[in-house]
Amino acid sequence: MPEFSDLSNEEEKQFAQGQPRGFPFDPEFRMEDVMLPEGDDMGIASEDDEVAEEENQTETGFGSVIAVDNLPQVPPEKQEKLAAVIKRLYTHIGTIREGGFWMPSDEETKLTKGFAFIEFLTPEEAQAAKQHTQGYNLDKRHAFKVTMFDEFDKYLKTPDGYEEPESKDYTPTENLQEWLMDRRGRDQFVIRYGDETEVCWNDHQKQQAEQVYKRSFWTESFVQWSPKGSYLTTVHTRGVAVWGGPSFGRIQRFSHNQVRLVDFSPNEKYLITYSSQDPSNPREKATVVFNVFDIRTGRKLRNFTGSVDEFAVGAAAGTTGMLKWPVFKWAGGPQDKFIARLGRNAISVYEAPEMVLLDKRSLKLEGVQDFEWSPKDDILCAYQSEQAGGNLPARISLIKLPERTELRQKNLFSVSEVRIYWHPQGDYVAVQVDRYTKTRKSTYTSFELFSVKDKDIPMEVLELPNKTDKVIDFAWEPRGSRFALLHGDGPRPSFSIYAMKSDLKTTVKGVDLVGTQPNKQANQIHWSPQGKYLVLGGLKGMNGQLEFFNADDFEAMSAAEHFMCTDIEWDPTGRFVATSVGHVHQMENGFNLWLFNGQELYQSKRERFLQFSWRHRPDSLLTPEQEAQIQKDFKRYSKKYQEEDELIHTQADADVLEGRKRLQAKWDEWRESRKDYAKELAEGQRKILEQFYDLSQVDDYSIEEVETETQLSQHEEVIKNT
Repeated sequence: MPEFSDLSNEEEKQFAQGQPRGFPFDPEFRMEDVMLPEGDDMGIASEDDEVAEEENQTETGFGSVIAVDNLPQVPPEKQEKLAAVIKRLYTHIGTIREGGFWMPSDEETKLTKGFAFIEFLTPEEAQAAKQHTQGYNLDKRHAFKVTMFDEFDKYLKTPDGYEEPESKDYTPTENLQEWLMDRRGRDQFVIRYGDETEVCWNDHQKQQAEQVYKRSFWTESFVQWSPKGSYLTTVHTRGVAVWGGPSFGRIQRFSHNQVRLVDFSPNEKYLITYSSQDPSNPREKATVVFNVFDIRTGRKLRNFTGSVDEFAVGAAAGTTGMLKWPVFKWAGGPQDKFIARLGRNAISVYEAPEMVLLDKRSLKLEGVQDFEWSPKDDILCAYQSEQAGGNLPARISLIKLPERTELRQKNLFSVSEVRIYWHPQGDYVAVQVDRYTKTRKSTYTSFELFSVKDKDIPMEVLELPNKTDKVIDFAWEPRGSRFALLHGDGPRPSFSIYAMKSDLKTTVKGVDLVGTQPNKQANQIHWSPQGKYLVLGGLKGMNGQLEFFNADDFEAMSAAEHFMCTDIEWDPTGRFVATSVGHVHQMENGFNLWLFNGQELYQSKRERFLQFSWRHRPDSLLTPEQEAQIQKDFKRYSKKYQEEDELIHTQADADVLEGRKRLQAKWDEWRESRKDYAKELAEGQRKILEQFYDLSQVDDYSIEEVETETQLSQHEEVIKNT
């Protein structure tokens, strides 16, 4: 082990100062190997970005104290009640020291002064309290203004005279839709493996992934594209950052300690972040925090804080008692106008950008268990369970906001469970209803199908031919009126496609059965974003079985296998499919790219593979008539692009040949540079050998080729003529 005096670098000596002799223990360790490049924070907020630098605090230091301003000014008889409300709020976040709450009063009026000081056990709890309750609305007139006590020094040092800030030159932002202008119409995707994150083009013509941007330690947990692909989100311990443009520069940063999950509004105007904090007392529930931000300005619009029990209601409660994401759901209208969450016997709808309750009241629905917004309109579909011991039926309602108008409703009986599936274009909504049989020992499944865009919203009921079949997966065709089902009661389910509108003459209750195929090795359905094609995936226990299916012809185009596949995802154009194996498996980590018909294009193996995600595209600006015209002229366009593809393939072959020539030239150059050395080496070896052997006759030799024949065996057989 090297001693302190063995270190040759001044920075290493400084780094090892005060450490035990023999530090560092690794002889290969060098300080510069772990130092970040100067001026590069790797996109992660550092302590220098804070308004005030954290200081080491003693047990009773001011680092664990916050000042809460803008409290009500109340008389003595109400002070105890107000203090109890404030303490109850902050004990969900951290532990208040004994005697650590002080709300001063005016000596003359006896009213409180409108602020309070709270001391927590640790500075971390104080920071979390500030973060989670800043702007908290105690009532209509009192929103908390929370300040760390240490920050008052900064305000006291503010100069009395005005100092004009230094003007900065305007720097235009990069085009966030730059990738859409790729001349070859390629799509991008992001992959994560180990500590690396890469953004790549899917270069299907060259059958490879072309790297666009790569960064190490870019995120601490995961990355996520925004719904229209404008931003890439990275998640860190202290908040969230969004990146974009050709150089993937940081556009905005949102502070939220210990953030776990994020969700964008459909039109990328707002961002909601989520975190949870375990209680200091094991008998208490965890505290959850939701922050809503304006993406363009970075301003926090609203904070929602409370016990997990306040939000884990109905379908929002996961199987383990925690929350099921997303808790807050965005409406699908064009303006990102509403966001809603499930409450007890109510749905709370908040209006953006103020993020206040719509009409200052929740939408009262007795026994409501779940709801889903239409992807295209401000319409929600809500499910209310049976009430009064089954005397009041369960209920499905379609409600238009902000009018709160009930557009359609349906009563249901003997309901066990309900799932809601909106069509991606908002044309239909399917409600899967699991009902008890008369004995209530088993259940059977049916579907209530609402045609939302038709007059009076007609409804059809679909029951499976075999009532004992369980529905394994359901999926709408994104651009069409069909839906697909995997159903059965065994390990190899049946696959069926139904149509809401069809030219078939045989119609059962308004829903047409296109066809059924039994014995499928599949448990997931993945439609192409453009419809017509789909992939049936047999994941998990089925070891990655894939079937590429044509819904128009109702036949399989091909079958394949990606062993231990964990994820399947179509690209936005519906031309390519990516399958991947995550790090939950020890082997075969990486992803495969396929054509829509099941032809494998290329594979990419990566150790510790974590994530694959296609970059989303915004909605097309073409009208349906223009798209129809393009399809009509497809042959004319296809000839042009076939010529381009041939040119690219030819260029790719030329690139391969050019690469081989470069390698050959590099080899020849190296070989030529070593000729003199080889000659000297041979002469040296000869001089050494001459001391022991007679080498005068070594060069006098000839080569003679000799051919010999050897008979291995001989056998005679008599053949009689018949």
